Amino acid sequence: MPSVVNDSCILCKTCVSVCPVGAFHEGEAMVVVDPDKCIDCGICIGDCPQSAIKPADEADAKWVKFNAEKAKEWPEAKG
Repeated sequence: MPSVVNDSCILCKTCVSVCPVGAFHEGEAMVVVDPDKCIDCGICIGDCPQSAIKPADEADAKWVKFNAEKAKEWPEAKG
């Protein structure tokens, strides 16, 4: 299951700096995970200080959809 970011994200980008595959994309107020790039390692989940990242099977369906859609629109996040 890919990771999913919810609206608790404060754009600290700790997750971006630990992601080994560059799966994060950045909007104005938060980042999202590209489900096609995420390798399900879970490193970002443990490192998020806001607990804003969950495995897709534990996340609200609206956030799963939001992450997938926005990852296609927003630029790749830079740490």
